[in-house]
Amino acid sequence: MKAVNILRVDEEKSVNFADFINSNQMIEQILTKHALDAVSRLFNTQVEPSLLAVQRTIPAFRNQGDFSLVVFPLLKISRKSPEETAAVLGQAIMESMEEAESFGVVKGYLNIRIKSLYWNHFLASQVRNGKFGLKHEKEGRPVVVEYSSPNTNKPLHLGHVRNNLLGYSVSQLLNASGRNVIKVNLVNDRGIHICKSMLAWKLFGQGETPESSGKKGDKLVGDYYVLFDRKFKEELAGLMARGLSEEQATAESVMMKQAREMLLKWEARDEETLELWNKMNAWVYKGFDTTYKRLGVDFDRIYYESQTYLLGKKIVEEGLQKGILFRKDDGSVWIDLTENGLDEKLLLRSDGTSVYMTQDLGTAQLRADDFNPGQLIYVVGNEQNYHFDVLKLVLQKLGRPWADSIYHLSYGMVELPEGKMKSREGTVVDADDLMDEMIATARAMTEELGKIEDFNSTEAEALYSMVGLGALKYFILKVDPKKNMTFNPRESIDFNGNTGPFIQYTHARIRSILRKAGEEIQFTGPVSLHPKEADLLIMLYQFPLVVGQAAGDLSPSVVANYLFEVAREYNQFYHELTILKEEDLNTRTLRLALSQLSATVIRNGMSLLGIDVPEKM
Repeated sequence: MKAVNILRVDEEKSVNFADFINSNQMIEQILTKHALDAVSRLFNTQVEPSLLAVQRTIPAFRNQGDFSLVVFPLLKISRKSPEETAAVLGQAIMESMEEAESFGVVKGYLNIRIKSLYWNHFLASQVRNGKFGLKHEKEGRPVVVEYSSPNTNKPLHLGHVRNNLLGYSVSQLLNASGRNVIKVNLVNDRGIHICKSMLAWKLFGQGETPESSGKKGDKLVGDYYVLFDRKFKEELAGLMARGLSEEQATAESVMMKQAREMLLKWEARDEETLELWNKMNAWVYKGFDTTYKRLGVDFDRIYYESQTYLLGKKIVEEGLQKGILFRKDDGSVWIDLTENGLDEKLLLRSDGTSVYMTQDLGTAQLRADDFNPGQLIYVVGNEQNYHFDVLKLVLQKLGRPWADSIYHLSYGMVELPEGKMKSREGTVVDADDLMDEMIATARAMTEELGKIEDFNSTEAEALYSMVGLGALKYFILKVDPKKNMTFNPRESIDFNGNTGPFIQYTHARIRSILRKAGEEIQFTGPVSLHPKEADLLIMLYQFPLVVGQAAGDLSPSVVANYLFEVAREYNQFYHELTILKEEDLNTRTLRLALSQLSATVIRNGMSLLGIDVPEKM
C-alpha cells in the first residue's frame, strides 16, 4: 500500500506560517506574546504572562474562535468593562498577529479564530512525522528515576504493578520531553524479612526448589515468607496461652530469635548463611525478570541493598564524627529532627545492623557519584512520605549539595473491590496471576464481540495479550498518581468508555481506513476546515503540550485522559463525515491526513504509557 498522507499547500501564501511552525512555537505561545504586546501598547503596562493564560475555547463559544483569553485580570489597568477590554485587545491582536483570522467577545472572554491556512500548514508539516510530540534532543543533567524496589521475599503483586507502570511511564514522559533519563531499581535483598523466608525454607523446605515444585522462584520464596508468619503466629498463640503478653511472647519467640540470629550471621558474612541467601535470591531474580518482561518495563541500572548498606554505615559514622547524629546508651544511632517538626529517627540498630534508612543513604550517595543527576526521583507509595522527608533532611544536614534534588513521587495505594492486600498473610494479588486473568478476560470479550474473524491463532493470541495488558496499564495510569484507586479487572477491559481497549480499537479502525485508501493521493491547495475537522486537528496539535505538562507534573494520567478525548473526538469525526467515499479529492486527502496524524498521536501517546496498539482488530 502506498502512503495516503501527503498534504501540500500553496507555499507563497503560507511561508510565514511555515516559519512559525518550524520555530517550534505553539500557537498558544504566539497568541500570548501578541496579547502581552497589545496590553503594553494599549495600556502602557507590562503584565505577567500568567495573567493572560490562553486556553482552548469551550465548545459553547467555538463559533467565536479557537482559543480564549480571560480579560478580567486586566480590568484594573484598562478601566473599561470586560466586553470593552476584550474588544480593544482583540482588535490590537488582529493588527499584529498574522495567524489570527477574526475575534469574538462573550462577556469577559476574548475568543480568537486562527486561519485555516495555519492549520493546513501544521498538518502538512507533521503528518509524515512518526515521532510527532516526542523530543529527540536531550538537555540538562540526567534525571534518575527509581521504581519497582521489590523485596526478595515475595513475588511482585498488584501494588508493585502500579509502581512499575507509573515509574516506567514517568521515565518515558521525561525522555519524550527532552530529559536524559536513567531508570534504576533498588532491590531490597537483605534484612530481617529476607531472613524469615530463608529460615522457613531451612526449617520446613526439605530441599524444595522451583524445579521440584514447578513454581516460579519468586512465588516459591514468597510461600515460605507466608509460612514463617503462620508458624510464628502459632508459636505466639502458644506462649500467650501460658500467660505471656503479646510483647513478651514476641521477645521469647524462638523463630524470631532465629531470624535475628540469621541476620547477624549474614552481616558477619557467615558462609553457610550467604550460600542459602544467594541460592534463594537467584530463584527470585529469575522470577522477577519474567514478570518485568511481561509487564514491558526495564531498567538501566539495578542496585542491591546488600551492596549499599555498608556505604550507608560509613555515612552514619561520618554523621557521628560531625556531631550531627548521636549514639544512645544501647549503642543504637539516631538523628534528632525535632527542630524540623519531625522526631528522632533510628539510623543503626543497637546490635549494629542497618535499617532501611541506612542503605538508602548509601544508595543515594552512589547515584550521585555515578550520574551527577539534576534530579533524583523516587517512585514510592505514600506510606513512605515520612521516610523520604527524613532521607532528604539527613543528607542536607550531612552537607550533600545534591540532597535538594531528591523528589519523592508519592502515589496512592491500589486496592481491589474486596479491600486491602497483605503479603505476609498471602492475600495479595500476584502480578503474574493478574496478567493471566486480564489476558483471559480479553480473549473472552474479544471473541464475544467478533473482532478476530480474520486472525490466525498466533495473531489472535498476540491481540489478547496486547488488549489485556493494555487494559490493565491504562486503567491504572489514567488515575492521578496521588489518589488511591480500586482496580476492577472487568471494568478495565470494556471496549467502550475511558479504557485502553477503546483507544486501541480506535487506532485499529484508523489503520483499517488508511489501508483501504490504497493509492497515494496528492493535495495541491488549502482546504477550509469543517468544525469537526478543526476540533480534531486542534486537539492533535496540542499533543506536545500535553506531553510537556504530563512530564512536568510527573503524571501519566494527563496523557491517558487526553488520548481518550482524542479517540472520542476521532470517532465523532468518523461518524459525522465521510472519508473514503468523499468525492472532493482535496477534502478526502485532508481527512486521510487527519486520520494518519490521529493514529500517530494515539500510538506515540500510548507508547508513553507502555501500551502497544494493534494494526487491526
